[in-house]
Order: sequence, then structure tokens, then C-alpha cells
Amino acid sequence: MQQKTDAETRVEAPRVVVNLPCAPLDPFPEADEELEIEASTVDEMINALNARWPGMRDRLCDSTPRIRKHLNIFVEGRRSTLATALPDGGKVYILTAMSGG
Repeated sequence: MQQKTDAETRVEAPRVVVNLPCAPLDPFPEADEELEIEASTVDEMINALNARWPGMRDRLCDSTPRIRKHLNIFVEGRRSTLATALPDGGKVYILTAMSGG
């Protein structure tokens, strides 16, 4: 019986298009406003953004860890949490929350 190599058994994570708002990008002038990320959950996506631009996670998440109160992350039009699964080919929008009266 032939054993599979790591490359053959590796399951690829979904690829999603991430749209970032201007506000969290201010400290990262080299960051793209839209990019493709390979990740299975919102948490993994944020870790991938942080790997590309160190400090990005702190701009998107608080210490509990949760998505910061002034931000919303939508996956395919639905508000999400860090545990939300990402669909292959999906669209993710990171938006600044609106408030006021």
C-alpha cells in the first residue's frame, strides 16, 4: 500500500476576498484595501492579516479576544464572530460600526 505525502493529504483552506476599511489601515499605509486570504475561520483570517501586517490583529480584536466593538465583520452579508467559518470564494467586509443619535 502506498502512503500519501503531506502535500497529497493537506486540505487547502478556503480562499476569501477581504475588503478592509480605511480606519484600521491608517497605521498600515502599505496594506491593500482588498486582498485574497486563505483561511477557514474569521480568526484564522485575522491571523493571516496580522502575519502580513504585524499589529493588525490588535486593531481588529480586543484582549478578550473578540472583534472590537467599533468594528463589524460580515461574511457573505452576515455579521460574524471569530469562530465564523469562511466559505471558499466568499467575500468578507470589515466595516467601521456606525453609532450616534
